[in-house]
Amino acid sequence: MIANNLCPFARRELVAQRVRVVVSAATSPGELLQALDQEFMRMESDPSVETTLLIHPGLLQDFVDYNQFLDEAEDLLRRNDLAGIYQIASFHPDYQFAGTVPADAENYACRSPYPLLHLLRESSIDRAVAEYPEIEQIPARNIERLNSLGTDELRRLWLACLQK
Repeated sequence: MIANNLCPFARRELVAQRVRVVVSAATSPGELLQALDQEFMRMESDPSVETTLLIHPGLLQDFVDYNQFLDEAEDLLRRNDLAGIYQIASFHPDYQFAGTVPADAENYACRSPYPLLHLLRESSIDRAVAEYPEIEQIPARNIERLNSLGTDELRRLWLACLQK
């Protein structure tokens, strides 16, 4: 939700055309791990790609399965000695933070029309943290913003993404 500035760093990378978007045709977790590995290799070889959205619409529709897969994705980072160089942020249609109920507005901070893995360079995160005043306020500000929009409006915006 760049329009709502939930991530104050996203717009800059999008405008600079440094966001790679890949739709994976993976039909198994193993195939998705291969695609993830290829995207990390791509980012390693192409510094113009600041961040990658690896969308996998045909796989891991169940949020529990998706969360279990995240452990495998993190293991891949470690096996390839990329932990600390890259980070994986997770987005899912049914994303739910611990301690919330599915209908809570704050869950929309990490909801996406399709399951996806957001690959980020740690150096970019470090730079953003150093440049942004009161970065620790972002989660609380986002919850306040999402609650002010309300779940009906958030659902409408979310569904509109599927129409594009």
